[in-house]
Amino acid sequence: METFITYVKIQAFVFLCGIVGPIFLIVYFSIQPEQDTRWLYWTGLFITAADVLIALAITDSSARADKAHQKSTKARERV
Repeated sequence: METFITYVKIQAFVFLCGIVGPIFLIVYFSIQPEQDTRWLYWTGLFITAADVLIALAITDSSARADKAHQKSTKARERV
């Protein structure tokens, strides 16, 4: 559960930094889709997907660092 909470915090920050992706998607779906507005959909989709993947990568890295830190702390306590 701790990893999930960390992910949600990181995802919120990443969405804050990359808010343009969801904005493009909102604008695309709120206006009448035409041929010259299709770029809003694809750009918004790409940016939003990249935001999610970046948050997952940061969360994974953070979780691995926490595990390594706990392992080294336990090893020091044994010595």
